[in-house]
Amino acid sequence: MSKEILVADHVTKVYGIETKNPVTALSDVSLTMYEGDFICVMGPSGSGKSTFINNLSTIDVPTKGKVFINGKEVRTMGENEVGRFRYENLGFIFQEFNLLDSLTIFENIAVPLSLSNISSDEIKERILTVAKRLNVEFLLEKYPYECSGGQRQRAAIARALVTKPKLIVADEPTGNLDSAHSHELLELFKSLNDNDGVSILMVTHDSMIASYSQKLLYIKDGKIAETIERGDLSQKEYFYKIVDVNSVESQKLFVD
Repeated sequence: MSKEILVADHVTKVYGIETKNPVTALSDVSLTMYEGDFICVMGPSGSGKSTFINNLSTIDVPTKGKVFINGKEVRTMGENEVGRFRYENLGFIFQEFNLLDSLTIFENIAVPLSLSNISSDEIKERILTVAKRLNVEFLLEKYPYECSGGQRQRAAIARALVTKPKLIVADEPTGNLDSAHSHELLELFKSLNDNDGVSILMVTHDSMIASYSQKLLYIKDGKIAETIERGDLSQKEYFYKIVDVNSVESQKLFVD
């Protein structure tokens, strides 16, 4: 039996709880994610997708419910402990890259290692190894504004991988990439998942991108409305099932 890497236990998130018009972004959501899982989250705009993964990955804190990562309840940790916990367990990849223009690509990739006790030689070795894997080693002395969108995204991925995380959390990671670079990124994710046992939790709006995952969670109105398991399906068959779910939900928006 695979080890549980992330458990969400009846998680609810309410914004503006002290106001007259509180908004429930997540409502009593539960999920168990195991080592080696590759789970994709889809849903219409405003459905709670980003809120969902933010509350599951320490970026935000649930109003109700509990989140455990590697058996540790997130809400019991202090701010400093959460920071170190993120470094030791999680890698984040965002649509907007979040690279610092005042730092070189090398320095940007090194940022997550600032909390570590490893030597400068090992830091350099880790950066060179991950940079080579992502084909950005020739960019290490450049600044983000000197790089293309695809190059910046690969640098952001290198930053997420340099700590050797157990879980990658990706929010629309292909949103700023063209089709070729998007599929290149997903092939990398698939390799990390298949060959390195890295677990991946990813939000996307693209059915083709979602078809690289093992499981799809369709979020609607702050709840998991449907779950699709790939199982023995080919990627093409799985893709069509994902398209069908999105199509049915879209058709519900039309008024007769």
